[in-house]
Amino acid sequence: MLVSPLREAGDAAVQSLSAPVADALELLRSGRKRLRTERRVGWQIVNLDLDGRRLRYRVTDNIRSPLARRVTDGADEQIWAMSLHGYFAGGSMYARESENLAERFGWRVVNLSLPGFGGSDALGTAEVSIDQLTDQIALVKERLGIASILLFGHSMGAAVAMHYAANHPDEVLGVVYRDGIATPAWQHRHGAVAKLLNGALPEVAPMADMAAAVALDLPDLLAGHAFLTIRSMIPDLRHNMKTLAHSAPIASMLMNLDLSCEVRAVRANGVPVLAEWGCFDRLVPPSTASEFAEVAGLDVHWVLGGHSWMLARPHGQADVLTKTRWGRAFLDATTRRAAALEVGVAT
Repeated sequence: MLVSPLREAGDAAVQSLSAPVADALELLRSGRKRLRTERRVGWQIVNLDLDGRRLRYRVTDNIRSPLARRVTDGADEQIWAMSLHGYFAGGSMYARESENLAERFGWRVVNLSLPGFGGSDALGTAEVSIDQLTDQIALVKERLGIASILLFGHSMGAAVAMHYAANHPDEVLGVVYRDGIATPAWQHRHGAVAKLLNGALPEVAPMADMAAAVALDLPDLLAGHAFLTIRSMIPDLRHNMKTLAHSAPIASMLMNLDLSCEVRAVRANGVPVLAEWGCFDRLVPPSTASEFAEVAGLDVHWVLGGHSWMLARPHGQADVLTKTRWGRAFLDATTRRAAALEVGVAT
């Protein structure tokens, strides 16, 4: 049965409401002002020196969480996840979401700021490539001693995640692909602004259309706890304004990127992929979701919100993984893959 994006997103949203409703009922029953909770997950912020170039990342401090252990030959192994951000964002913007993932699942979560964003130094213009962006994952993995990892990629970060998984399949437990740009349909702009400017200013039209899409995404981005969302974005935006000129070559590279072959390779290597899209995403629109679904040979699942739905609703990703059929199926697949990789069995 064909399910519309809005209906599926609505169903997922209803499922995610069960926890806050239960919390509210518990408060009413107990008469307390707030629920008793355990200490929140904290962070260590690391500035990695790479021969004079700084690479910044955050890593949660929940070392050896009981929730995150799997036993291998009598030893406990920590489960790791990494969040990869979108263009003109940074690792700090996704910190609230990563804290929630660490608390709910016990994973240690790394939030990497890719070169030119979030306080990481930019690459030289001649160095900019998808390979160079992907190499930053390997550098941080080596620094932290990570063998295998679960990747959460958003927009640009989703493309980086798929490229890494294609080249290092035996190191990836799974990829959560969110409103991604690994396939090129998003580059062909069909919005009202693009149509208006295509005749007179064809070179300007795509960028103007994307700027309009970002503006239209703002109301959704600022829904809910707007103050907390803005506060989480300011540090990275401040850094990004300083490196804007140096990060422009990355934007140019992304406008000519097509990782369709890599997407197929990831699927052929048995890496679990969960594709998610905001049903109101205008920046990377539904046509791109359809293209990705066709290339990857899997369904795209819809959540309520725009392009950056996980920034406005940082609990949303954990809710999808625990409260939806497709989220639970993805976690089961990553567990099976972890066991297969441990004994050297291809999946």
